[in-house]
Amino acid sequence: MVLAQLGGSISRAIQQMSNATIIDEKVLNECLNEITRALLQSDVQFKLVRDMQTNIKKIVNLDDLAAGHNKRKIIQQAIFNELCKMLDPGKPSFTPKKGKTSVVMFVGLQGSGKTTTCTKYAYYHQKKGWKPALVCADTFRAGAFDQLKQNATKAKIPFYGSYMESDPVKIAEEGVERFKKENCDLIIVDTSGRHKQEAALFEEMRQVSEATKPDLVIFVMDSSIGQAAFDQAQAFKQSVAVGAVIVTKMDGHAKGGGALSAVAATKSPVIFIGTGEHMDEFEVFDVKPFVSRLLGMGDWSGFMDKIHEVVPMDQQPELLQKLSEGNFTLRIMYEQFQNILKMGPIGQVFSMLPGFSSELMPKGREKESQAKIKRYMTMMDSMTNEELDSSNPKLINESRMMRIARGSGRHIREVMEMMEEYKRLAKIWSKMKGLKIPKKGEMSALSRNMNAQHMSKVLPPQMLKQIGGMGGLQNLMKQMGSSKDMMGMFGGGDK
Repeated sequence: MVLAQLGGSISRAIQQMSNATIIDEKVLNECLNEITRALLQSDVQFKLVRDMQTNIKKIVNLDDLAAGHNKRKIIQQAIFNELCKMLDPGKPSFTPKKGKTSVVMFVGLQGSGKTTTCTKYAYYHQKKGWKPALVCADTFRAGAFDQLKQNATKAKIPFYGSYMESDPVKIAEEGVERFKKENCDLIIVDTSGRHKQEAALFEEMRQVSEATKPDLVIFVMDSSIGQAAFDQAQAFKQSVAVGAVIVTKMDGHAKGGGALSAVAATKSPVIFIGTGEHMDEFEVFDVKPFVSRLLGMGDWSGFMDKIHEVVPMDQQPELLQKLSEGNFTLRIMYEQFQNILKMGPIGQVFSMLPGFSSELMPKGREKESQAKIKRYMTMMDSMTNEELDSSNPKLINESRMMRIARGSGRHIREVMEMMEEYKRLAKIWSKMKGLKIPKKGEMSALSRNMNAQHMSKVLPPQMLKQIGGMGGLQNLMKQMGSSKDMMGMFGGGDK
């Protein structure tokens, strides 16, 4: 993802400044010039970048700062705040409510990925418990209904469209009525692609909007148009009441920053960004966590949400119990691999941890890691229950390995490689042996009393260093409001 490149450049600039013995005007200017260069390469408008640099220099007046101040922290915070300001339109968007029917209409330019984004948006809400439905009112592009039909069938989402009817207003009206009767609480209407030069298509969009009376109009925009996003977003806003924007194709080129900052300039909130062509390559866009991840500072709350999404609450204490016993079996490894795959793209999850940036796992490597996990799971599918539940790696001798390799269609060398990975993970797992498991009632008390001292013992030293040592960890826990979020991953916290 190209934004990982931008994040990497900004993180390196901040890191170089942090490594300097004395922070003076020269060091600050070097850091800001590096950040300016990175933002301009990402196609952010020159005026926005210049204003950001001026504001940071106003906030960080090195002469006025007393000797006791942590200059690094103040500069880092100023950079964080200014980047947030650049990407935040300061206006929330409409949020659909479960159980109450909401109609959402998608509009945008030709080829911006509107139809795919409609399905991703429906799939995202379906996973969260909504009952979505898709209506194809795009009669302009040949194959639009086929594409929506294929995507919706794959995601098991009901859809409506017609090969015969050529009036998009009629299709949209019929589809919305039908799904309202079926009690769908999120009806998504996909419309024809258009651009600001086509008056006829804009008129059609207004008619569809009047017929369906959408609660929210989402403008889907291809990020490769960079700063031109400003003009297009403005033109659409003047025709229909655009309430939110989804920026797509953020994984393919260097103009993503330009698109995001241009959209913020139109005062339209970006609610999601598309980071790939697959269903799960779709991220909620929340300015603070986004900038935090861009700077390599992580996004704890997002990470915890992923954990809760993947590991059901009733399984969390069970997982902790297994940890304390220290018996790591191949079945546990299989279950953890399943959880990793459910969390979505590994790089995306990786960037939520402080001290890691998406740059650490390039796109190719990420796919390679996921392919390796799937390969290991295929091999484990050819094992017996006795082999899966044993914590003795010696049980799987050469003849058993040959049988597993034949059964899974893999080479024996790959089975041996998987067993080495199992031994490595078992070694890490065994260090958890003897972990005291609080009883159900004690868990919430523990979560309340858990402090930075406890957390510093749990975190890897590299991560602790990146957060900024014990002081940085205390600040992080303050920001999170309480340590309940962290304990929540182990089934703690008040129910």
